[in-house]
Amino acid sequence: MSVLWIVLALVALQRLGELVYAQRNTRRLLAEGGQEVGAGHYPFLVGLHAAWLAALAIFVPAETPPNWALLAVFVILQGLRLWVLASLGRYWTTRIITLPSAPLVRKGPYRLLRHPNYVVVAGEILVLPLAFGAWELALIFSAANALILTIRIRCEDQALAARRVDLDPLRSP
Repeated sequence: MSVLWIVLALVALQRLGELVYAQRNTRRLLAEGGQEVGAGHYPFLVGLHAAWLAALAIFVPAETPPNWALLAVFVILQGLRLWVLASLGRYWTTRIITLPSAPLVRKGPYRLLRHPNYVVVAGEILVLPLAFGAWELALIFSAANALILTIRIRCEDQALAARRVDLDPLRSP
């Protein structure tokens, strides 16, 4: 089996595991009174990720040798992904679920960035195709991801705006 196929299989298994974890968290948050926002763009987000993996499987020849340095960057991104998941814990989902009674997470990478998960995802979508010489796929899917994330981040920021204002002593009444 080629390095490409091994990597794609591992990424697919990781994503499937994350979907199971996210669905469990989503059900729990909704049962606790959480509300989903931005559901209309969610199928496009899922479709983008599925198409990204499929495009790598279809358009990159299996025997393509990887750029090991870029593959190492991708592995580092997986560590950052786990840091994000661990920091959000029971609040991590693939959907935008807001629970008004829950505090905003301010630990881990959320101390440094407002949307660290999206930074990691953007890096993954760029780096993995580049690791196998598929700069065209890196460009196409990075552009599509940027478009979807523009919509998603706007939805998420609107959903969390009231809770963020409450945390900002300069903006509180």
